[in-house]
Amino acid sequence: MPLGARAGHPTFWQVSGHGARPALAIHCSLAGSGAWTGVADRLADRLTLTAFDLPGHGKSGDWNGEGDLLNLSTRIAASFIETPVDLVGHSFGAVAALNLAIAAPEAIRTLTLIEPVLFAAAKGFPEWEDHQLEMAAFEAAMVEGRAEAAAEAFTRVWGTGVDWARMSANSRADITRRIALVAAGNRALYDDSGGILEPGGLECLEMPVLLIRGDRSPAIVERIAEEIAARLPDVGVATVPGAAHMVPITHPDETAGLIGVNLDRG
Repeated sequence: MPLGARAGHPTFWQVSGHGARPALAIHCSLAGSGAWTGVADRLADRLTLTAFDLPGHGKSGDWNGEGDLLNLSTRIAASFIETPVDLVGHSFGAVAALNLAIAAPEAIRTLTLIEPVLFAAAKGFPEWEDHQLEMAAFEAAMVEGRAEAAAEAFTRVWGTGVDWARMSANSRADITRRIALVAAGNRALYDDSGGILEPGGLECLEMPVLLIRGDRSPAIVERIAEEIAARLPDVGVATVPGAAHMVPITHPDETAGLIGVNLDRG
C-alpha cells in the first residue's frame, strides 16, 4: 500500500487480486480506494486491480485548491497505466475515467462507468430542474458555511441510504471535513470543464463501455447515462434493482458481475 508522488501529488494506492488483466478503479467523491474492496475481492481471479485515493481523500495529500480537480485526478489515474487496462469509475471517478478514456483511448481495454455524475449532459431536460431542487439544501448550507448541514444534505441524496444520525461520529466528521471537495468538482460536473461532451469526444471511444446505475438513484443519473450511451459506438446499459448511488459498496456482487460481463466483451 504505497504512498508516492503521482502527477506531482502525494497519492496513496493499493493493489488487490491476482488476475492476468490489469485494472484501474477510481472512486467517488468523499470515499477512498477502500470503497472498491468488495468488488475487487469478487474479481480477484480475473483482475489485478489498482485503486488510488483521489486528492484530498483517504491517505492522499490534501488538494491545494489550485487548477482543476478533474484534470489532476485524470493525470494521477493516467500515471498508473503502463499497458492497456480495464478502467472502472464511480460517480466523480466515472467522469475522471471518461475523461481519461477520451484522452488516451488506446490505453483502455474496457470502460465501466458506474453512475457518472456529468450533470452537464442533462442540461435542458426536466431532470436538470429536479436536480436543482434536490440539491438546494446542500447548496444553501455551503453558501452559509454550515459544513455539517451540507454534509448531511449531500449524503441524503447521494449516500448509501444510512440516515445521518445513525452514522458513526467518525464517519460524520470525516464527511463534514471533506465536504468542500464536492463543490471543487462543480466545474467538471456542471460546466464540463474537461470538454467530455464536445463533438467527437464520446464518439471516439471504440472500446466496450458499460454504464451501471441503481434503480433508486436520483432521476438525473438515468438521464446522464442515456445521453452518454446515445453517443458511444459500443455500449451496454445495466440497472441494479434496489440500489441507489453507492452501488459498488451496497451491491458488490451485482456490480462485480456486471463488470465481469464487460470484461468478456473486451
